[in-house]
Amino acid sequence: MRPLDAGRNLIGMDITNSVAVVTGANRGLGRHLAAQLLERGAKVYAGARVLSSVDLPGAIPLQLDITDPASIERAAKAAPDVTLLINNAGTSLGQPLIGGDLDLIRQEMETHYFGTLGVTRAFVPVIEANGGGAILNVLSVLSWFHPAAAGAYSGAKAAGWAMTRAVRDELAPRGIEVAALHVGYMATDMAAGIPADQKTDPAVVARLALDGLAAGAPEILADDVTRGVKAGLSA
Repeated sequence: MRPLDAGRNLIGMDITNSVAVVTGANRGLGRHLAAQLLERGAKVYAGARVLSSVDLPGAIPLQLDITDPASIERAAKAAPDVTLLINNAGTSLGQPLIGGDLDLIRQEMETHYFGTLGVTRAFVPVIEANGGGAILNVLSVLSWFHPAAAGAYSGAKAAGWAMTRAVRDELAPRGIEVAALHVGYMATDMAAGIPADQKTDPAVVARLALDGLAAGAPEILADDVTRGVKAGLSA
C-alpha cells in the first residue's frame, strides 16, 4: 500500500484539445472552471439542474442533476465526445452527525459520494471510447479535517477522497487519469457567512485546478490552510 501522500504523477491532461463536462457549472467555482476551460480552448458542456441558469457564452448547457440517475444517463448520451469530466456539483447543508437531520445527512452522501460516483460511472465509457482523458473531483480541506458542526459534509467529502483514490487505480489501465482538488473556503454562495479574509477567490482556485490537471498532479491543494491540514495528517 502506498503512503497517503504518495504522488505518482499522472501524465497530464491536454486542456486545449479537451471536451469537458463541468457539473454545477452555473455558478461559483463550477462557472469559473467552465469559463477558464473555454479560455484555454476547450469545448465545454456546462452541467446544471436548470438549463436556464447557464449563462456562460460559448458553453453548451447540459441538463444534469447528479442525484437523478435518469438525468445522468441522458447527459452522458447528449455529450458523446467528452474527454474530461469535472465533478464539481455539491451541497453544504450544515448538519452534525448525531444531532442533525438524518435525511439531510443522507442527502450530503447522495450528492458528494453516490452522485459523483454515478456521473463518473456514466462518463467513463464515453471518455474511454474517445481515446482516454481525465476526471477531476472537487473535494475539500474537510476531506481531512472534520469539525462536528459539519460532520455530514466532512464525512461525505472524506468518502469522496477514498473514492477518488480507488477509482484512480481502477481507471489507470483504461487511459483515464483521476485527480482531486482540495480547497478551503471560497468566495461563493456556499460560504456566504464566512468572513471575506478567510476565503479564496474561486477564479484563482479554478486556475490552480486546471494548471494542476495539465501538469499531471494527482492531488491539487488550492490554499495554505489545505496544504497545512494535509501536511499534518501524519500527526
